[in-house]
Amino acid sequence: MIAWSASPYAMAALFIFAFWESSFFPIPPDPLLIAMAVGSPAMALIFAGICTVGSVLGAALGYVVGLKGGRPVAERLFSKEKILAAERLYHRYDVWAIGAAAFTPIPYKVFTITGGMARLNFPRFMLASLLGRGGRFFLVGALILIFGPSIQHLIDQYFELLTIAFMVLLVGGFVAVRYAGRYLARREAAEKRRKALK
Repeated sequence: MIAWSASPYAMAALFIFAFWESSFFPIPPDPLLIAMAVGSPAMALIFAGICTVGSVLGAALGYVVGLKGGRPVAERLFSKEKILAAERLYHRYDVWAIGAAAFTPIPYKVFTITGGMARLNFPRFMLASLLGRGGRFFLVGALILIFGPSIQHLIDQYFELLTIAFMVLLVGGFVAVRYAGRYLARREAAEKRRKALK
């Protein structure tokens, strides 16, 4: 895969690898993304964007495969252990398990196909895919853009830990915004009630 990084078709290859990895291809696009970003750090975020779009569209294909084929198709493609692991995460986190898939050793395609099999809400499934995969790829792109090729070893060694930290911050931000919105809504409703009583 790394040989593609110097090819004039590298960006197309990156998109294709990211697309198929989300539904059928067994090899993640991260090595190609890192190689391309290290070779051209100024383009790192563009490469991350290409990777994200390809991966999210591939996730949609995986969802449709799972939706139409159901458990029989999933069991032909994956071990029962992987399917059960994905289902446990769905049971606990619903569609947001897709975000967790960014830093689990379970292949992403297991989550996309079982997500369709479980008939998860599709718009939320796509949003979770965008946040999870975008967070993963843009983290890589941003690190290489900021620190240059010297960061490659750190990414290779601590990638899962860095991804977990990013996702914790991302989820924490969404939770904070959600609760802040509820708090402001309650304050506004209480203020309206006080005015109505005057």
